[in-house]
Formats: sequence, C-alpha cells, structure tokens
Amino acid sequence: MLDLSISEFALLVAALAGAGLITGLLAGLLGIGGGGVLVPVLFDVFRAIGVDDAVRMHLAVGTALAVIIPTSLRSFTAHRAKGAVDMDIVRSMAIPVVIGVLLGSVIARYSSDVALKIVWIVTATIMAVKLIGGRADWRLGDDIPGQPFRVLYGTFIGVISTLMSIGGGVFVTTMMTLYGRTIHQAVATSSGFGPMIAIPGAIGFAWAGWGASGLPPGSLGYVSLLGAMLIVPASVLAAPIGVRLAHGFERRTLELAFGGFLTIIALRFLISLIA
Repeated sequence: MLDLSISEFALLVAALAGAGLITGLLAGLLGIGGGGVLVPVLFDVFRAIGVDDAVRMHLAVGTALAVIIPTSLRSFTAHRAKGAVDMDIVRSMAIPVVIGVLLGSVIARYSSDVALKIVWIVTATIMAVKLIGGRADWRLGDDIPGQPFRVLYGTFIGVISTLMSIGGGVFVTTMMTLYGRTIHQAVATSSGFGPMIAIPGAIGFAWAGWGASGLPPGSLGYVSLLGAMLIVPASVLAAPIGVRLAHGFERRTLELAFGGFLTIIALRFLISLIA
C-alpha cells in the first residue's frame, strides 16, 4: 500500500465517512443494505491507495458486506417498528438465503474480479429495466408463491447478493412488487434479508481471502477492518433517516430512484471493464 500524507489520509477518512452516510440513507430508503454504493466507492478508494488489481474488487465486496451488518440491522428494526415488514416472507426464505450466501462465498474464492463485475452489470441492468419501465399491471400473479419457489429463489438471492454485496433488497423488492405488493412493504421486507446475507457473507469473504497477497494492512481476508470501522458509525446514524424518507415518497418515485441507482452502478462497472 502507498504511504499517505496527513492531508491525503484526512481526505480518505472524509470520503469513507461520506460514503457511510449515503450507505445508511439508501439502506433505509431503498432497503438495499447500501453495498451498491459502497462497492464502487471502495473500489476506487482501494485503487487510490495502491491495492493490487487482482484483489481490489474482492476486497471492496467483502468490506461492504461487513459494513452492511450494523446498517441493515438498524434499517430492519426501524422498518419493523413501523409494522411494514412481512415476517412470513422473511422466515420462509431465511434458511435458503443463508445457504445461498455460503455457496456465494465459495464461488467468490475462485472467481476473478472480472467475473464479479459481470455479475454486477448483468443483474443490475435487468432489475433497472424492470423498475424504470415497469407499470402497475406488470405482475406475475396476485400472491407470492409458497414452496419450492421460496427455497429456490431464496438460494438464488443468497448467492447473487453475496457476490454483489447488496443485502438482497434488489431481488426481494422486485419479487414482491411483481406479485402485487406495494413498493413500501417490499422495501421494508427486503431490509430483513440484509443481516442474514451480510453476516455469513462477510465471514465467507474473510475466509475466501485468507492468506491472499496484495491486501492492505488491517485486512482480515477480503475484509478491510479499517474501512469498516470508518464507515459503520456514519451509516448506522443515517439509516433511520432513510426509513422516514421511504415512507414519505410515492411508489413510482421510489421505483424510479431505485432503477436509476442500479443503472448508474451497472454503467460504472461496465466502464471499468472496457476502459
């Protein structure tokens, strides 16, 4: 890692704290856990301090998962206090999601940074198209299916969310709105999946990167403990503000915000692949 001057280190701390505030706001507002913001931010921060290209994307994803833990817990408890979380959905998909997280951690251990970026680009683009172009009559049914759909979809959520470090909100929100649930209930319920993805996911990335070369000081495998310590306080502070904002917006406004956010992230990583 490159040596940083006092002014450079101060700017780094300020950038990480700012990212934490945005992460917390989005965790509460969109139920996404905030990893979608953190991964591209951390990717550039780690590049600026000289982290090796081979581990930079993995380190960004693993660190974001660690940050999501307290942020998603704070967001979930705030949404649940408002009575907006469908706990039946959360309970019925919890075990499959955790199994998917473990599978995702194994995949991450043997995946290249290019593979992780492609997962981001493809998945975020599909979700953005649905949200931005979707209408109220775009539905797969009037009620969310039971088993085995929830087992299969829960496992899928766990795998992809771990590789993207997004807390699962994208997929839960999309599923629920396609089956007639309101965007507000979908966002609130999706926040319940953040902790069950982030906790085993962060542990999995720490394991996946154990002994890897090119990691900066203060890293535990593919998790930067220093980065997490700087970001977490700001993100936890901002999460309840995002929750209050979410319950004050119209359905279509949230959908467009969610879709626009995903579009920006997909473009960011596409540019990094071709630049």
